[in-house]
Amino acid sequence: MNSVDAKRVLETALICAQQPLPLRDLRALFDGNLGADTLKDLLLALQQDWMGRGVELVQVASGWRFQSRPEMRAYLDKLHPEKPPRYSRAVLETLAIIAYRQPVTRGDIEDIRGVTVNSLIIKQLEDRGWIEEIGHRETVGRPALLATTRQFLDDLGLKSLAELPMLDEPEVQTTLFSALEGEAGAEGAEAAGDSAQAEDQLPGLMDDLFVESALPMDQVFGPVAEPEAITEAEAVPEPAAAIPLEDALQEVASEMPEGNSPKA
Repeated sequence: MNSVDAKRVLETALICAQQPLPLRDLRALFDGNLGADTLKDLLLALQQDWMGRGVELVQVASGWRFQSRPEMRAYLDKLHPEKPPRYSRAVLETLAIIAYRQPVTRGDIEDIRGVTVNSLIIKQLEDRGWIEEIGHRETVGRPALLATTRQFLDDLGLKSLAELPMLDEPEVQTTLFSALEGEAGAEGAEAAGDSAQAEDQLPGLMDDLFVESALPMDQVFGPVAEPEAITEAEAVPEPAAAIPLEDALQEVASEMPEGNSPKA
């Protein structure tokens, strides 16, 4: 099979895929006859073929996918006028701490934020597929260790944690978390219904989740005590120390300004 035909096969598979495709799945298209280096070259060539179009081919943590370019968001949103779910500041602070200080326990998060972590906050992030338990810390009670998932990186359009931006500019911070809200926008109606149902059933807890007073952001990334030995999971390499967020998350619940929208 020549390169033109091979790119056509890759293009078709990626366009039809509902999720990013890793190299091993793409190699299966050719019965393993294409080496990994050859496959990467074909993908890069295909990426160039789509330059200047409204859709781009990108590599994320889970593999390769086609997605709309950020500048197309304003037009695509007209097809789905419902607003995406709005995440409280408490939810985004918790997610930020997990992303930049992982692996962490609920106790670590509470020490940093200075308030008790509502169980619904952790559940909301787990249900969205952004965080997961990766093990337990060998200390009293063996608390669960929390870390971000590949889905979290996929929704941000990143390949690894090393690509997380340094939180030194408000514009970067706002874009980082509004991008996640944009990803959740595709499930806006369903999420809104779930939130309404939960609010009817658990009014007190929901009030705490969405009305909790915010921690001053100059304390979010303060130093924490060095964790004890970790078992049952490999520690995720910690990115470079983050700079205080200050007021960066004040408008994170606003409508999506810029962000990648994965192809449905």
